[in-house]
Amino acid sequence: MKAKLTLHKDFSIGILDERVYGSFIEHLGRAVYTGIYEPGHPEADEAGFREDVIRLVRELNVPIVRYPGGNFVSGYNWEDGVGPLERRPTRMELAWATLEPNKIGVNEFVEWAKKAGTEVMMAVNLGTRGPDAARNLVEYCNFPKGTEWSDLRRSHGYENPHGIKLWCLGNEMDGQWQICHRTADEYGRVALEAAKVMKWTDPSIELVTCGSSSSIMPTFGTWETTVLEHTYEHIDYVSLHTYYGNRDNDTPSFLARSLEMDSFIKTIVGVCDLVKARKRSKKTVNLSFDEWNVWFHSNNAKVEKWTVAPPLLEDVYTMEDALLVGCMLITLLKNADRVKVACLAQLVNVIAPIMTEAGGGVWRQTIFYPFAQMSKYGRGMVLRGEIVCDRYDTKDIDGVPYLESVAVRDEQGLTIFAVNRNLCEALVLEIELTGFDTKNGRFIEHTVMRHDNLKAANSAKGELVKPVAQVAGKLEGAALELMLPSASWNVIRLGL
Repeated sequence: MKAKLTLHKDFSIGILDERVYGSFIEHLGRAVYTGIYEPGHPEADEAGFREDVIRLVRELNVPIVRYPGGNFVSGYNWEDGVGPLERRPTRMELAWATLEPNKIGVNEFVEWAKKAGTEVMMAVNLGTRGPDAARNLVEYCNFPKGTEWSDLRRSHGYENPHGIKLWCLGNEMDGQWQICHRTADEYGRVALEAAKVMKWTDPSIELVTCGSSSSIMPTFGTWETTVLEHTYEHIDYVSLHTYYGNRDNDTPSFLARSLEMDSFIKTIVGVCDLVKARKRSKKTVNLSFDEWNVWFHSNNAKVEKWTVAPPLLEDVYTMEDALLVGCMLITLLKNADRVKVACLAQLVNVIAPIMTEAGGGVWRQTIFYPFAQMSKYGRGMVLRGEIVCDRYDTKDIDGVPYLESVAVRDEQGLTIFAVNRNLCEALVLEIELTGFDTKNGRFIEHTVMRHDNLKAANSAKGELVKPVAQVAGKLEGAALELMLPSASWNVIRLGL
């Protein structure tokens, strides 16, 4: 099977906002306790943070991490997590039926983020609470000194403001499962008032308003329209969330789900621009895809309620999961003109690329590698490539291209990311480059991740699935031909 990818140096989608490579830590399962934080562990630092985990987070090169939720935030009192540890209460955490000891809170998470080389994307509680608690948290985090909440932060040992710039106005407020779920009008009103007082407290912050929890919600589309009618001039981004699974073991259909993701994005872009036109606004609202991943392996797992950090949502990812994650990453980049923030949900243990053992080791799941490679090499100008290849139909989607690909150029050259969705045949890929100075061009590397068993997974015992360097290719003028093995994730780097 053959495919052709044509790239022109100046045919671009836009400069990528590096926050597209964000992730997410929620007070859920073992994400925090025995995930990023485990005092007494051989790899724990003086604050109790696991340095083995920090090394892998740095390897992922994550620029921003959303915190503290998620469903958790809709019942969270942020004041419980600040001040002396011995005074912090243990709460019943209603979203996930666990106990929350509040050993980690705002200040500790900011400290962890610094060690991990990332920034905090803070979410406020618009479920059980509202604008007053939200503006107080902004004041606590960002105001220098001389007020009640800023001076309280200083009394807790943090003289300088945290300077958190990106804030979420609640989480999934369209969902019936959410603590204090609201209608679109109810949420739009409270989000508007929270946005106003938060920005009056710190005009430099950016705000994300809640969009639909998924594109299959019965209120999808109308929810965004109503919420944006309330909040448009006061917020900067609208959120999107989506998860996919292969419950029917139909891999061709599973690998096509990134096309649904693309449609989801384009629909919400249309809604944003519709509201912009109605309001005759000069402002453009962009997108924050702040929850996305594969999630289905752990859905039926049973754990004991009302315990601290039970093993919730610990999906073990396979080779085919990594292929879809690669396709989803490519989709985000193909929409880089409007998707400015994205968060792989989540980061450690809970539907995560990084897994730990309590008291033991840490390892990279299969989905770690596409994310790490794209985060490392996929920063710069995203190009609008033209793909010609064969296609296939699924029960839900027609015309799925066997080749999914995107390219990014920077000062060092050009990187092409590609997935061959064909489960049986290799794909001979012809790449044609136009507008580039290829006289001194050179082939740097082609890495491939694949496995004969699409259900192969990594574990504490070893990594069965990871990228492997291929035999070097050769750039012939402005053309290059490579073989992409069946069911494979590929990274091709050229020096131009």
